[in-house]
This record gives sequence, C-alpha cells and structure tokens, in this order.
Amino acid sequence: MSAIYIAGIAVCSVIAQWLAWAFKVPAILFLLLIGLALGPFSGTLDPDALLGDLLFPVVSLSVAVILFEGSLTLHFKELKGIGKVVRNLCSIGMLATFAVIATTAILVLELNWQVAAVLGAVLVVTGPTVIAPMLNAMRPDKDIDRILRWEGIVIDPIGALFAVLVFEAVSLVGNEGIFSHTLWALISTLGVGISIGVISGFLTSLLIRKEWLPFELHKFAILALVLFSFTISNHLSHESGLLAVTIFGIWLANQDDLEIDSVLEFKEDLSMILISSLFILLAARLKLEDLMLLDTDVFIFLAVVLFVARPLSIFVSTFNTDLPIKSRILLSWIAPRGIVAAAVGSVFALSMTKSEITDADKMVPLIFTVIIITVVLQSLTATPFTRLLGVRQPKPNTLLIIGANHVARAIAKGLKDQNVDVYLSDPAWENCKMARMDGLPCYYGNPQSEHAERYLPLTSLKSVLALSPNRHHNALGVQYFSHLLGEQFVYSLKSSTNHAKANKDSATFLSRQILFGDEGNYAKLSSMMAKGGKVSVTRISDEFDWEQYKEVNCEAIPLFVLTEQNKDEEPLLIRPFTSEMKKLPEEGDKIIALQPPKLTVLKDPNVSKEGQIGAKLSNQQIT
Repeated sequence: MSAIYIAGIAVCSVIAQWLAWAFKVPAILFLLLIGLALGPFSGTLDPDALLGDLLFPVVSLSVAVILFEGSLTLHFKELKGIGKVVRNLCSIGMLATFAVIATTAILVLELNWQVAAVLGAVLVVTGPTVIAPMLNAMRPDKDIDRILRWEGIVIDPIGALFAVLVFEAVSLVGNEGIFSHTLWALISTLGVGISIGVISGFLTSLLIRKEWLPFELHKFAILALVLFSFTISNHLSHESGLLAVTIFGIWLANQDDLEIDSVLEFKEDLSMILISSLFILLAARLKLEDLMLLDTDVFIFLAVVLFVARPLSIFVSTFNTDLPIKSRILLSWIAPRGIVAAAVGSVFALSMTKSEITDADKMVPLIFTVIIITVVLQSLTATPFTRLLGVRQPKPNTLLIIGANHVARAIAKGLKDQNVDVYLSDPAWENCKMARMDGLPCYYGNPQSEHAERYLPLTSLKSVLALSPNRHHNALGVQYFSHLLGEQFVYSLKSSTNHAKANKDSATFLSRQILFGDEGNYAKLSSMMAKGGKVSVTRISDEFDWEQYKEVNCEAIPLFVLTEQNKDEEPLLIRPFTSEMKKLPEEGDKIIALQPPKLTVLKDPNVSKEGQIGAKLSNQQIT
C-alpha cells in the first residue's frame, strides 16, 4: 500500500509542475494545494504513518541536497559585482527582518522565545524558484529584476545557514553556563560544518581533476558525498550538516578549472523532484487542529511581515544609494517565501517537538501561512503594481540565439552592429568563450534549464532563434520558449536540406523550422561562411528596390529586415526572413544577408547602373 502512496505523490508532483508551467505561476501554489487536499482536508495522505521513523531523515537529507544545489550557484566573483543593495539585503537587511519577525512573534503571538527566534530566522529566506516565474510575468526594470533575482540566489544558502546557527543557539540553552555553553556550541557547529564542507569540496575537486573517477560517476559520487558529509557532520556536531553541505557547494562553485556543469544540471533535476515531493509531504502533515491553533492575532503578524519587516529591510539596505524611490517601493512589496523556508522550518520544528519545546507545533502552520499569503498575494498584485509605479519594462527587445557556433556568432555580430540586443546560449564552453571574445553576451548551458532562469535576461526577451547544428537542442529550445513567449516569436533553422522528420519531433518544432526561407539551412550557411562568405547590410531605396536587390544578390541568403520606427519604446523593428513571410521589404528598410565570397554579378554587363550601385552597397560588409 505504501508503494501506491509514493507513486501517487510522484504523479501529483508532475501534475503540479505541469499546471505551474501551463499557467505560468510558481509551482509552489499547486504543490501546496495538492498537499492540503491530500492531507488535512481529505485525510488521504498521512506522511507520518507512511514513512514513520524515516520521515525526519528523508526531510533532512532532501533539504541538504536542495541547499547544496543552491550553493553551487554562489560564485564569489559574481557576488562582488552584484551591488551594494543585494549585499545589504543579505546582511543587515536579513538581520532587520529577523529582529522584526521574531519580536512580533513574541509580543503578538506570545510564542516561546526559542520558537519565535527560529521562526524569524527561517522566514528571512525567499527563493529563486518562487521569484523567477513572478519576475518573468511582471517584467520590472533591469535594476529591480537583477536585485530580486540575486537576492533569491544569495539569501537561499546564507539565510539557511543563519537559521541553522540561530536554531543551534536557542536549542542548546541550559540552566547553567548559558552563554558559555551556547558560544561553545556555535563554535563547534561552525568548526565542524566548515571543516567537513571544505574537506568534502577539496576531496571532490581532487577526484575530478586527477580523473580518479570516470565522468559517468561524477553525479552519483557527488550526491553520495553530499549525503555522507551531511550525516557525518551532524553526527560530530548537532545540526551542523546543513552548514557542511552549503560550504561544500560553495567550494565547488568557486573552482574555476572544475567542470561541474553536468553535476549542476543533475542536481537541478533532483532538486525539482525533491522539492515537489517534499512540499506535498510537508503540506499534508498539517492538521486542521494545528491550523485552528492560529487565532486572529496571526493577521497582525502577517501584516507586520508584509508591511513592516520587508519595507524596513529595504530601507536599511538601500539607504544612501542611488536607487529610485519607485524601485524601493516595489522591492518593499516583493518577498515571497518558498520551499527552503518550509523545508528548513519543518526540520527544526520536528527537532524542537522531540525536545518538547513549548509552541513548537505552531511553527510549521505559521510558516505555511506566510508562504500561502506572500506567494498568492504578491503573484496576483506584482504585475499591476509594477505597471502602476511605472517601473515595468516597455517591451522586450532582446533576441536570444540558441547556439554560439560560428554561424550564430556571425549573425549575432551583424545584428549587434545594427544596435539590436542579442544574447547567445550554448552548452559547449569553447563556443561560449569564442562568443565572449567577440564581445557577445553568452550563457553557458541549456537555456531552458532552471539555472538559466536565474541568469538569462528572460524578462527582456522578444524572440528566440534556434541556430544550433544540434537538432535536439533546437527542438528543446523551440518547445520551451514557444510556451514562454508564443510560437510566433520562436524560429528554428533547419539542419540541412535533406533533414528527415524524426518521429520524436513535436508539431511545434516542425512548424517553426522556417527560418531564413526554404533555402536557408545550417549546412548551407556554414559552408558559405567556410568559403569566405560574410554578413552584410543593404538599405532599400527608390533607386534600389527589393526586386533589384534580389536580382543583384541572387546568391545571397537574406536573414533579417530592419525597419526604423518613430517610437521611443521600440525604435527598431526586426523581422527574420521566413518561408511564411508576407510583408516584403520596403523603402527605408535594411536587409541583413549572408553574402557569398564573390559577387560575380558585378561582371555582368547586362546589370543596370542602379543594380551595380546596389551591389556595391551590399558589398559593404559589416562583419
């Protein structure tokens, strides 16, 4: 019977993630609803009965993996460049939030001070998995988007570490030698956690660099080391395991010569599975009688969390900075809590309940109440509030190119020279390195990954061009971004003229393989560039219209039409040439095309003077 419940949780997790994808909202909403429906409302699922004594280890180990995955994104060199505001938010702002929430829990909710302190520490954590979908919908200006994304990334491991230290401090308070005992416990926790984390990170780096582990064992070995580090650290010093895995992840993330991209991708997938299943289990553990323990004072507590704690954190974090007042107001409103708060809080609540600490049973219902209110309320109001304040980006204007190969780089350079914002993406490091050497921004990895949600400028994307020679990469990108942006803004290049329909190809992918017309395909473009072909630009005029352009440039492959507009928000309209293109280039438009290495038509005496002029214009190559 247990197998049926476990399989059911997996199915429900997939359904919740699919609903979140379909409605473009944080998955935590549907995971929460499903957990509540299965647990307190219907009584169908009882996690304590299902897992028994394994519940606490399962939750603890899952949190360890989630925190490790989050810490893998914490690079010191990027932390230095994220700005004063984000650094303040993850330090003095975090402490201000903790102080306000903990004090309110004591004064308003009359909680035991130990529970109130841990509750305040847990609720300082937001989370990128909740914020990213919200930002994609609200499209705030770049400064706000950058601050909120980086806050979610950085405060995830830092906030969890802070919560561990607070929990350690309050749980070891005794009747004698309170200060010295607590201080020693903190030193012990820090010493053991940091030591185990550094040793694990060093050992893993050594195993990978020396190639003592085959590549196919990297993911499994690192997962095993994460779980072992967590348990051995906890064994040596109570609750130091979360610190150990956080330090472990940070160590690996900051080894520049270490190839862990596949490990990070694996951990992202594993974290999604764990987050989905864990949130359903934790929500199902809530009991109606526990929820009834929360009286009307909880509304005052929520008001303080929303309208006092967050605004105060923003005020102290942005003090003496150049951030506009409207941006500060929006930042004061957006702070949804996510899975890390729920998971870490549940681990602490289980431990405190076993220690028979008063009011420990109220902590999880309070955490979930804050999660529900912040996610639902802020998801519904974020976009209108952003529009009302006038800090919403007018229109997305960036072209994302999937692939950073020589064809994609040449096209991107041609677009950039015409003041078109471009961003490339490629899972091959050599391609990314070449793109960055050419001055082109490039994301190293798969653009449809969870990691890409944190680093790609998704809120400013207007269109996506799949230019990879890898058909599989193009198909995944088209499928993902067609849902995110709409099919009409996603295009793919055919790999060759004789490409066959694969049975696994989706209808969406097949219908979007229209880029650069019937003659355009990757093999042809690549061959032409290998022979010396260049990307060039030609302006259409009365003297040299579209028909003359085609006559003179019969061997060229037209790529884009650029139209200058009298609009401040979108002064340049770019349209790729496609097999379905209806509106032809007009006077004043610019044609970006791939020209063959020699324009033999110039030798033809039958070409008119205007045509020769147009050919000379078209030969003004820009890359």
